[in-house]
Amino acid sequence: MRLATQLAVESDQITADLVEITEFPQLAQRYQVRAVPRTLVNETSIEGALPESEYVKAVVAAAQKS
Repeated sequence: MRLATQLAVESDQITADLVEITEFPQLAQRYQVRAVPRTLVNETSIEGALPESEYVKAVVAAAQKS
């Protein structure tokens, strides 16, 4: 979560919303959340906690799919 927020602060092309999934079960169902953390980039899912460099690579790869 920290890194997602940091990316949003650094770039005006990125927004980050943090959701407590137990408070929004309809979102958990919609996005089939089974584990946390889970990051969605333009409907592409990144599962689990990754090292920072791998997380950034995954976010960039997901963004390029759009």
